[in-house]
Amino acid sequence: MKLRSLLFVPGDRPDRFDKASASGADAIIIDLEDSVALDRKVVAREAAAEYLSGDRPVPVFVRVNSEGTHLTHGDLASVLPYMPDGIMLPKAEGARSVNWLRAEAAAVADSQDGEAPPILPIATETPGALFDLGTLRDVANFLVGVTWGAEDLPASLGAVTSREPDGNYTAPYELARSLTLFAAHAAGVAAIDTVFPNFGNKVGFDAFVTRSARDGFTGMLAIHPSQVAAINAGFTPLPEQVAAANAVVDAFAANPGAGVLKLDGKMIDAPHLKAALSILSRI
Repeated sequence: MKLRSLLFVPGDRPDRFDKASASGADAIIIDLEDSVALDRKVVAREAAAEYLSGDRPVPVFVRVNSEGTHLTHGDLASVLPYMPDGIMLPKAEGARSVNWLRAEAAAVADSQDGEAPPILPIATETPGALFDLGTLRDVANFLVGVTWGAEDLPASLGAVTSREPDGNYTAPYELARSLTLFAAHAAGVAAIDTVFPNFGNKVGFDAFVTRSARDGFTGMLAIHPSQVAAINAGFTPLPEQVAAANAVVDAFAANPGAGVLKLDGKMIDAPHLKAALSILSRI
């Protein structure tokens, strides 16, 4: 499943589902959590279930409510009969939370074989979650990726903001971002960067996408359809990158068993081959 761009859409706004699916996003995330008021949760569940029961132009994820809300079971009971393409789990705390969600799914009688779809945890929304990121390797087979959040975490710490005046993250939240990146790659799953809330700031947004792809993230969350095209472009390898990656792969294919090779006057070895294969996997 290609996951360069994942676009949020509020679960109680079914009038926006088709527009989100037609935005060019690789997947949409029907949100049952933060964007839906408590008295609209049932409406959102019903709308999500109805949309999932029809044709899906793109993969559809559902963000359920977190464990502490006691709403997750109801969310799963509504959507699992229609098997969304993934479940986004907010306020996840490592492998324990992933296993908890799988157990909740198994308890939903109408779910397919008692199994949950692949899970995309938001892995940094509580202080303790940062200490559990490494455990996600233990449940990698159940994950489609790992992402992080920069809103709930500072709120839980009483921080004034997570950002500097120029829009970049302050040190504590830059650490959370980096640890998420490492945790995703350690688990061998997609590394999904968080949203850029100020979608009207095109210069800042474009810089964020460029930096994210540069640092090793493989995709990004979007909050507005206008962000999708730039995200897709930013996480799609350029033609020259593809050509260079093919050259590396071809060089090693022509010299099986070689540990180090010379290509265009430079030495290349196993890390170069791994990087080349990673680029080609994102075409």
